[in-house]
Amino acid sequence: MTFKHFLLSLVSGLLLISSHNVAAEKILRYTDHEPYGGMRTQIIKEIFFAEIEKESQGRLKIEPHWNGETAISYDALTTISDGSKADMGIVVPEYTAKQLPLHQIFKSFAIGPDHGASQVEFFRRVYAEIPEFNAELERNNIVNLQFFLGYPVGFFSTRPIDKLTALQGTTWRTASFWHRAYLTHTGAKTVTLPWNEQITTALRDGQLDGLMVNLDSGYDIHAERAAPNVLLSPSLWLGHVYLLVMNKQTWENLDNRDREAIQRAAITTEKALGKALDNNLISMVKTLEQEGAQVRYLKKSELDAWQKAIGYQQEQTQWVEQQKTEGVDNAGEVMQKVANILDETMR
Repeated sequence: MTFKHFLLSLVSGLLLISSHNVAAEKILRYTDHEPYGGMRTQIIKEIFFAEIEKESQGRLKIEPHWNGETAISYDALTTISDGSKADMGIVVPEYTAKQLPLHQIFKSFAIGPDHGASQVEFFRRVYAEIPEFNAELERNNIVNLQFFLGYPVGFFSTRPIDKLTALQGTTWRTASFWHRAYLTHTGAKTVTLPWNEQITTALRDGQLDGLMVNLDSGYDIHAERAAPNVLLSPSLWLGHVYLLVMNKQTWENLDNRDREAIQRAAITTEKALGKALDNNLISMVKTLEQEGAQVRYLKKSELDAWQKAIGYQQEQTQWVEQQKTEGVDNAGEVMQKVANILDETMR
């Protein structure tokens, strides 16, 4: 072979390798209903997405679309399940209770682990040990890649609250059907209002006495300015899970090495979640106090009294019976499995 022929062969080989690498790169379209910048979205972009690209050696690239650009929260499940506009994204089970009935179980437990690491361990075990949850997702043509968690629930009140178990004569706004039932058990009247700053106006004008919501959402609409008396506890964990899911066909069409790269990225991300939850809670409390809020952590005795007063087990039993009428026959069995893991995690 002449030197000229050798060079031609070498260049041709390099071009083939280069074209193969370009062809192997896959763009994954991601949808998120929240704007970028909060605790969860930062962890997703700076850790999970970065680790996916690193572990796949650049074969996988994430194209993020934030703030409902592709799909609002209530449409995310349908959008990702369809796969024509997004390959992956965040699904909030609470917004799709009909399609994901079993995922409503988590929020029925008002008290949970009081540290981020324990909360992460709880959900890790749930998805590893209770196959009904992943099966429910697969029935909706999605696969869970990683769960994400948020801040605990807070009680934003226009007046100081001496006893959380005696809210007679007060009107509260909360979104969760579980929480509406629990507030009713303590004597409160509950209302549903669209989620926007009109809630803060209603608090200021006296139409509402309180708001039961995760701390960061309360801060987003500056509820603390109209309802500056804030009760909270890390144990009021909310049970609100954000699932970062992928379209099932997209997942199955990935090479094994790319699926494994995503799984390794998820493991790395999960290890960082617990500390992030704890640190961001401390920062959020400081921010609320700087805004003038009077923040008080509930004592264990108050939490115990709250859990006893809200009749959560009665509400769970009624919900299980209702699910049976809708064809979800395993709701009670799954509820018990979740309760067992929660008890073990909190020991």
